[in-house]
Amino acid sequence: MTKTPGKAEPQKPMSKAEREARKAFRHVDAEKALTEHEIAQKAFSKNRERLKAERLEREAAALPPTKARPKAKK
Repeated sequence: MTKTPGKAEPQKPMSKAEREARKAFRHVDAEKALTEHEIAQKAFSKNRERLKAERLEREAAALPPTKARPKAKK
């Protein structure tokens, strides 16, 4: 059987067991996605804090900027 272009096939009704299985799998997938997102956010935050500490350390170790002389008025 070939499909006719432009015509959609009618959807086959799902049984109650199929609906419940799909619901369970979606729930597990959603939890997995949230866990992965939380892990990524924690890693990002940890890295950002590390880089911030390194930057502040470098800035503290650098020579303090000298005061610029005020420009003479003409």
